[in-house]
Amino acid sequence: MSSLLSEVKAALRGTDTDYTEGPLRRAIILLAVPMVLEMVMESLFAVVNIFWIAKLGADSVASVGLTESVLSLIYALAMGLSIGVTAMVSRRIGEKNQDAAARVTVQAILLGLAVATVLGTSGFLFAPHLLGLMGATPEVIAAGTGYARIILGGDATVILLFLINAAFRGAGDATIAMRVLWTANGINLLLDPFLIFGWGPFPELGVTGAAVATTIARGSGVLIQLAVLASGTGRLGVAQRHVVPDFHTMWALMRLSAVGTFQMIIGMVSWIGLVRILSTFGSAALAGYTIALRVVIFALLPSWGLSNAAATMVGQGLGAKKPDRAEQAVWTAANYNAVFLTAVGVVFFVGAKVLVGLFTHDADVAVWAVSCLRIVSLGFPLYAYGMVLTQSFNGAGDTWTPTWLNLFCFWLWELPLAWALAHVMGFGPRGVFISITVAFCTLALASAALFRRGRWKLRVV
Repeated sequence: MSSLLSEVKAALRGTDTDYTEGPLRRAIILLAVPMVLEMVMESLFAVVNIFWIAKLGADSVASVGLTESVLSLIYALAMGLSIGVTAMVSRRIGEKNQDAAARVTVQAILLGLAVATVLGTSGFLFAPHLLGLMGATPEVIAAGTGYARIILGGDATVILLFLINAAFRGAGDATIAMRVLWTANGINLLLDPFLIFGWGPFPELGVTGAAVATTIARGSGVLIQLAVLASGTGRLGVAQRHVVPDFHTMWALMRLSAVGTFQMIIGMVSWIGLVRILSTFGSAALAGYTIALRVVIFALLPSWGLSNAAATMVGQGLGAKKPDRAEQAVWTAANYNAVFLTAVGVVFFVGAKVLVGLFTHDADVAVWAVSCLRIVSLGFPLYAYGMVLTQSFNGAGDTWTPTWLNLFCFWLWELPLAWALAHVMGFGPRGVFISITVAFCTLALASAALFRRGRWKLRVV
C-alpha cells in the first residue's frame, strides 16, 4: 500500500520516467493517475456551467443544451485529431526523437488553428440559425444567441486544449496536461457566477457570461500549454525552428485523424439512435436511461485514464522497437481495468436503488434508471477489456480497426438489436438496455481476437 501511495504521489508531481524501460505497473500508474484527474476536470466544465445557468430559467438551460449538441461535433473532431497526435508523438518519443515529436506537435497546432478558424467563424455568424435548426423556440434563440456565438466562435480554445494535451499525454507528460485543466477549471469556477450574475464590478451578462467565463478559462489553459512548450520544461520543447509548416506531417495527422473523427462520430450517432428508440416509450423511460448513463459515464472516467495510459505505452513501445513490451502493457492495463470495473459493477448492481435515489424521487423514472444501471453493469468486466484494447489500437496508429469495430458493433448490431428487442420481442426499454451490454461485450471479444493477431504492431506512423 505504501508503495502504491508513493507512486500516486509521484504521478501527481510528475517524473522524468522513461516509459519504455522499467516495471510496467509503475509506468501505468504514473500515466493513468493524472489522465484520470484530467478527465474529471474536463467534465466539470459542463457541470459547473449548468449549475449556475439553471438559476436563470428554462430558456437559458435549453439554449445551453442545444449549443452543446452542436459543439459535440467539434468535440468529435477534436478527439479525432487527438488520436492522431497521441499516436505520432508517442511513437517519436519512443524512438528518442524529441525533435520530431516537437515538430508533430507544432503541425497539430497549425492544423487545429486552421480548422478552428473555419468552424469558429461559421459558428459565430450563423449561431442563431444553428439554434433554430436544432428546434429552438424564438425565446430560446433570443436567450442563447450570445452564448452560442461565444462558445462556437471560441472553438479554437476547445480544439487546441484537446490537441496540445494529447501531445503531452503521448510524450508521457500526463501531469502537465492534468495541471493545465486544473488551472483552467479553477478559472471557470471563479468567473462563472461573477459574469453570469454581475457580482462586484463585473457586468451582469446572464447565460452569455457563462460562455465568456468558459472561453477565458479554456483560453488561459491554452496559453499555459504554449508557455510550457516554449519553455521546454517537459519532454516536448518547441523552438523557433519547429514553427514551420510541414505538409507531409500535417497530411499524416489528417489521415489518422479523419478516421479517428469518424470513429468518434459513429459512437455519438449510435447513442442518438438509442435515445430515438427509447423516446417511443415515454419520458419516464428516457429520463431513467439518462440518469443511469450519467452515473455510468462518471464511473468510467478512471477506465478512460487507464485506456489512454495503455495507448501511450503502445506508441512509445513500438517507437522503441519493443512490441512485446507494448502488448504486455496493454494486457496489464486491461487486467487492472477489469478488477476496477468489476468492483464498480457489483456496487452498481447491488446499490442501484440507492444511487438512483440521489438523482430522482420519481418512482416511474427510478424503476427504469435502476433497470438500466443493473443491466449495463453486467457487462462491465468485459467492457473493461474493450475500452483498453480499442484505445490501444489508436495508440499504435491503427485507427481503422476500432473504427470498423465500432461501425459493426454499434450501427449494424446494437441499433437493430435494440429495436428488435424493444419492439419485436416486447422487452420494451429493457431491450435497449440489453442491447448496450451485448454490443459492448461483442466489441470487447472482437477487439481481443484482433489484438492477439498482432497486425497493429506493424503499423507505421
